[in-house]
Amino acid sequence: MTRILFLAVLTASLSLAAVRGDEVMYVGGTAQVPEKTEGLLDLSKDGLAIFNSKKGSIEIPCARIESIEYGQKVGRRVGAAVAVSPVLLLSKKRKHFLTLTYVDGAGAKQSAVFELAKGSVRSVIGTLETRSGKKVEFESEEAKKNYEN
Repeated sequence: MTRILFLAVLTASLSLAAVRGDEVMYVGGTAQVPEKTEGLLDLSKDGLAIFNSKKGSIEIPCARIESIEYGQKVGRRVGAAVAVSPVLLLSKKRKHFLTLTYVDGAGAKQSAVFELAKGSVRSVIGTLETRSGKKVEFESEEAKKNYEN
């Protein structure tokens, strides 16, 4: 019984480790929003990308975006492997990061780094490329390969 409870708690904590679905995490940058804040990236308003969370929001005018960069961080599931099964060492977890540099309404250069859910990467980047007129730059060949496949 104790082992089942432990596994349930472990599974729940692992699921919180990455953003999922429509969620986005503000990882860092120049905005007055705390790092590692989860929220939603609203692209429904033409010309604006708006990050909304309980801890604050960021409005990014798409026409003022200077660069879009996409990268990935790949890691092993060491914690889960130790607690559950060594077989999990064979699997990788991949985090997807989007970095936007832009000029705010006051003319100051700003940046924001977001962690995106795997399923939203292409649509978010595609929308931002279209609205900003900028092409995505890739952090590495690995990120480019995974994005294009």
